[in-house]
Amino acid sequence: MLIVMAAFGWLSRRRRATARSVAAGEAAAEAARKTSQELEHAAQAEAEAALAQGVAKAGEPAKEDGEPDFPVHGDVHAAAFFDLDNTIMQGAALYHFGRGLYKRKFFRTRDLARFAWQQAYFRLAGAEHSGHMEDAQSSALSIVQGHRVADLMEMGEEIYDEYMAERIWPGTRALAEAHLEAGQKVWLVTAAPVETATIIARRLGLTGALGTVAESVGGVYTGRLVGEVLHGPAKAEAVRALAAAEALELGRCAAYSDSANDIPMLSLVGHPYAINPDARLRKHAREHGWRLRDYRTGRKAARVGIPAAAGVGAVAGGAAAAAALQRRRR
Repeated sequence: MLIVMAAFGWLSRRRRATARSVAAGEAAAEAARKTSQELEHAAQAEAEAALAQGVAKAGEPAKEDGEPDFPVHGDVHAAAFFDLDNTIMQGAALYHFGRGLYKRKFFRTRDLARFAWQQAYFRLAGAEHSGHMEDAQSSALSIVQGHRVADLMEMGEEIYDEYMAERIWPGTRALAEAHLEAGQKVWLVTAAPVETATIIARRLGLTGALGTVAESVGGVYTGRLVGEVLHGPAKAEAVRALAAAEALELGRCAAYSDSANDIPMLSLVGHPYAINPDARLRKHAREHGWRLRDYRTGRKAARVGIPAAAGVGAVAGGAAAAAALQRRRR
């Protein structure tokens, strides 16, 4: 009963931007720019190596004849921002990361049980909530305190292969790739730790990631955050700070999320998309004329009243998404 009451407590809270939200957003933007430069250098090295070996570049996604391009090719003042959990990846990245750490004996069975409950709530509710996310982050911070950042990054690479790679939604990935093909930068924006988010962004070939910044001294985690969890209003502040640093025009940018908690971020851009939306975001999106996409199974999509794509792993869903994104938002 206490657990049920706690779950409803999470659902009843409301958040607004605070000084800590701004601090978290600015820290995330600074970390994202730094890591994106590292990713860019690595990508250039890989491209040069591939060119030297004569590897051909993959073709561009198909589009229907007579349709205007969206995203706009060559628009250097536009970018795309993607939420991670349940938008690009099925479930919560933090939970998958926790499973990998448990396998490596980082914490005890009861800690894994707490992670499992948080994931179960996330899957049943179909949405994230600030109180829920902050509780999960507190659990993670207590676990990594005293560990080296480099060690967690190394394990994160392995954990991605073990638990995350197969949970990427093909349809949402196709949307991100369409922006990349148009020459635009694509950023993850997530409450997950920036180190984990950066690994996922690099594996997906994205520009970089805005994530929760955990404090470290001398390369060792202190168990404290810089600002707060990058969630809700903090995500919007991070996008705003990054856009200013990158000379982006938010009215020409796109953002994608499954959660009503990200309405502040979605409202910043000229092209907001609701992906696998929860009920509140679906309602808001329809009221404001935002685009909707759903890549979940038929049973789950029926619960929220939106036609499903061909399935979680449907190739057709990805192809349809790539073609649909070529249409300019009316």
